[in-house]
Amino acid sequence: MVDDLRRDRTGFSQLPPDEIADAEFTDEDSLPVGQANAPHRDAEDRPIVQVHKRRRVTPQDTSAELQSSAPEPAEAETTEPQQARPQPGQEADDPVDITDLEGRPNILESLEAIRNEGLNARQLRMAMRVAQKHGIRPTSAHEAVLLLRQRGIDPFARTTMLDLAETDETEPTRALTTRAETIPATRDIGGPISPAKDRMARVAKEREKELRRVQQEIAKRRRKRMLLLGVRLLVFVTLPTLIVSWYFYMIATPMYATQSQFVIQQADGGAIGGELGGMLPGAAGMGGQSEAPSVQSYLQSLPAMIRLDREEGFKAHFSSPEIDILRRLPPDATDSAAFKRYRRNVLIGFDPTEGVVRLEVIAASPEVSERFSRALIRFAEEHVDMMTQRMRDSQMNDARQNLEDAQRQLIEARLAVVELQESSSILSGEVELSLLSQQLSALDAELLQTRLALQELRSNPRPNQARLQQVERRESALIEQVSALRGSMTRDSDGGVSLARTQSLLITAEAEVQTREMLRAQAMQQMEQARIDVGRQVRYLALSVEPVAPDEPTYPRKLESSAVAFLIFLGLYLFVSMTASVLREQISG
Repeated sequence: MVDDLRRDRTGFSQLPPDEIADAEFTDEDSLPVGQANAPHRDAEDRPIVQVHKRRRVTPQDTSAELQSSAPEPAEAETTEPQQARPQPGQEADDPVDITDLEGRPNILESLEAIRNEGLNARQLRMAMRVAQKHGIRPTSAHEAVLLLRQRGIDPFARTTMLDLAETDETEPTRALTTRAETIPATRDIGGPISPAKDRMARVAKEREKELRRVQQEIAKRRRKRMLLLGVRLLVFVTLPTLIVSWYFYMIATPMYATQSQFVIQQADGGAIGGELGGMLPGAAGMGGQSEAPSVQSYLQSLPAMIRLDREEGFKAHFSSPEIDILRRLPPDATDSAAFKRYRRNVLIGFDPTEGVVRLEVIAASPEVSERFSRALIRFAEEHVDMMTQRMRDSQMNDARQNLEDAQRQLIEARLAVVELQESSSILSGEVELSLLSQQLSALDAELLQTRLALQELRSNPRPNQARLQQVERRESALIEQVSALRGSMTRDSDGGVSLARTQSLLITAEAEVQTREMLRAQAMQQMEQARIDVGRQVRYLALSVEPVAPDEPTYPRKLESSAVAFLIFLGLYLFVSMTASVLREQISG
């Protein structure tokens, strides 16, 4: 068996180098079915052996050894054939050259499991290289995977690939059996490091040194930037904040604020009542919602400040030397400068949901603050009364003028009736008409009697002529009288107008008198209603919170003001820094 193995070794070593490389990197999975299974059957039929090889010595190592000791290689050459030649009877029992693995019955099952994993050719070649690196001489690539896994080595790990790339040793043959290599006896396997490893070590060292230098520079630059950032924050944020805090805590004059609240109401509070008045707070008639914004605007106007200065001495108070220099007004301050201070010290707000006007007056002393607050409330009340006074006066004047006009026109209508009665000598057309009607009736009756008497006389064959002529004259007189009366009722006479025209004029004049009387009555009613409305339109201020002088300073709020100043300076610094960074990037880009 040993002879067959040696013959196989000798025949394999006699192959050309190209065929040996093809034999090493040929995967059994890439062969045909019959050829792929044949080597496995041969490998299973024959015993599996491992052969150790000699370590290849580089020419540099050989030259170094020849210079150090010349006779040693000769001794090694004389002893090498004796060591390499096997002794009779020891070929099968030598544990160094051949190792029999038939005593392990689970090898075949493990190999079959590895074959079923479907490893590709690249993975199998890598397993062979890793096995040769670790001194394992398998008979096949699958056996290499098995032996490596038994030693706890993953042939497909990334670290294994890196280890393979770092070594500079020539890759040993991947044949199934190789000839063991020998080295001179005086050669120390743990000799000097190979040039490739030495070069990689120097490169790694230099790289680590460069990385350390870069890290140090980055850390130094970061420390410098942090130092500059701290200096900028100290100069542009912390120092101004300290100055502002020093002003608020040490220099600022304590200011006292008097707060008050009032609502605007009208005289008749029952104009809007019940549920509607509850749903609309502060809205009583026209009061509350409509006058409150006007009052707020007036109290924040320049006329209100001028009146407060004229009556209470606003400029003189804030020009006092007791007030700090930043809040003090100059002695000859103008109205505009004083008005700026007035706007900062008189704060007015209006709540439309409740109809409440809130007033806060700030002064250097609590008494002055209370006095200013009461004066402003008085100004507001007068302003509200003035707003409705003109409307009330106008309404009353209109009602009074209407009443006077109605009375004058009524008098004129009555005088027209009197003049008509005097000119026509008729007191009443109806009375005059009734009298004429009665006269006509009497005359008609008498005329009828006269005509009857005349007819009797004419019916007599020998009437009395004197009597007959008398009756005839009476009849003619009655007829003329009736005609005159009837003509006076419808026709104008030489001395005046007809009774019908006079009656029509009298009726018209009396109707005008009645109309004027009705208009006067309406004007009187309007006058009374105007008086009631004017009373309802009167507005006044109802104080819900009385102004009370405070017993401790309200301003400045030192901590809050310092915090606000810090946030303002920090925001300005961030804004300027971000703007500068953006501009620098735009310019550099």
